[in-house]
Amino acid sequence: MMPTAARLFAALAYAVVAYVASEQFKPLLPEGLDAGWLSEVNAGVGLLCGWFVMGRLAGDGYGRAVTHGLRSTAVMAFYVLLVHSVLEMFRLSMRMRYDDPLEAVVGVFEEAMEYGRMIVGSPEVMTTLLLGGTLAAWLAEFAARRWK
Repeated sequence: MMPTAARLFAALAYAVVAYVASEQFKPLLPEGLDAGWLSEVNAGVGLLCGWFVMGRLAGDGYGRAVTHGLRSTAVMAFYVLLVHSVLEMFRLSMRMRYDDPLEAVVGVFEEAMEYGRMIVGSPEVMTTLLLGGTLAAWLAEFAARRWK
């Protein structure tokens, strides 16, 4: 896990993509739901996915960078959904909304599916994720070629 320019550029680029997509996602949230640190948390997840996923894959060429970028975006989306679903489960658990632990675990997946449907149903968010992820991958590829 050696620091490289590709990892740095990928981390920063995916953090920006996650932040922008999160800002576009906020108006889709149900009325009265506090978004809180949504964009910042997602930017942190994007930073980690850029560093560990895309940064590791950079250097295979610009054509492969597209597929690596889409893969990294999918990984980022999965972890963003997981993080926020678990946080929502803890919030609901503190309000005694679940009868047992199994119901809470099922609740995590139900929340993830609901948020996932909201993301896929938004053309703006999907465009940001797909195009932003591809551009971020090309930026990482450029950095990998430029600074070996």
